[in-house]
Amino acid sequence: MSPLEPEIVHRAPKALLHDHLDGGLRPATVVDLAEEYGYADLPTTDVDELKTWFNRGAKRNDLVLYLETFAHTVGVMQHRDAIERVAFECAQDLAADGVVYAEVRFAPELSLEAGMTLDEVIEAVTTGLRRGSEGTDLTVYAIASAMRTAAHSLQIAELAVRWRDAGVVGFDIAGAEAGYPPSRHLDAFQYVLREHFHATIHAGEAFGLPSIAEALQYCGAERLGHGVRIVDDITGSPGHETLGKLAAYVRDRRIPLELCPTSNVNTGVVATIADHPIGMLKRLRFRVTVNTDNRLMSDTSMTNEMVQLADAFGWTLDDFEWLTINAVKSAFAPFPERLRIINGLIKPRYALLRAEQALGATT
Repeated sequence: MSPLEPEIVHRAPKALLHDHLDGGLRPATVVDLAEEYGYADLPTTDVDELKTWFNRGAKRNDLVLYLETFAHTVGVMQHRDAIERVAFECAQDLAADGVVYAEVRFAPELSLEAGMTLDEVIEAVTTGLRRGSEGTDLTVYAIASAMRTAAHSLQIAELAVRWRDAGVVGFDIAGAEAGYPPSRHLDAFQYVLREHFHATIHAGEAFGLPSIAEALQYCGAERLGHGVRIVDDITGSPGHETLGKLAAYVRDRRIPLELCPTSNVNTGVVATIADHPIGMLKRLRFRVTVNTDNRLMSDTSMTNEMVQLADAFGWTLDDFEWLTINAVKSAFAPFPERLRIINGLIKPRYALLRAEQALGATT
């Protein structure tokens, strides 16, 4: 099989479960909104310099330091028109990258400084996502995240459920992980469970197995946001791995891992993409998915993630089809919609790309 060309990867259908709205702004939009709404704290108003600053700021090998860059994106997301524009452009950018299904998460409580209500923030996001995806192949929903360092999680969970039929498909907690276990927000997750709603939890990124165990066993998370530290429960040499009880549970139950390779390099989880345990986890047949996390901070896209993984692990279109179907199987969208996307978009388009690649190899 010939190596995957970036152009082929770009055209491949993609599914994205872990993407932060406030981590994916266009640098030019940050500058525009700062000027329009009087936000004066940007480190620079030169678009190229600002893009470099965000990416350089993210590469500090520490999650807490990584999160500091969000002060500026959140700073320009305090007004309805600004938030709707950011969501609109997010959907447009994902569609242009070949994404056919996405769940975009954000923390409504961080956009209240100019007097908006939580419901107004949700309305702006869902309207922007809907407008941005119109006329494209992208199906996009929102996930409402509560900040795990704050005390508003039950309120945000209630908000998410209130908007469940209007573009919101899940609830999450995000932010600094160490010292802020999921069980601190148990009332929110119990409410979500009682309402038959969906939850994913940032767990196993900057903190290890206890965070993952609490997310699953106390809070009922259906997916693990990152979850990369599950490897702490896997021992042995390549090809002879032994899974501990928690790792075996995660694999046996097909609990999806929302893995974000470039972001993990930025926050110091791993040194390089080639060192990322996604290769081992895929080989061991965990429910692996590939995600961007923060496209601005990590200067990435789904195409970029996939090209790097193809280079690092020799993955082919077959591998990426498997990963993409994993993601849609694990999505919070209704089951008939997931089937439509898998059978109507993903499988036929990967079949066409394989045929095109095979034809190119023979000419």
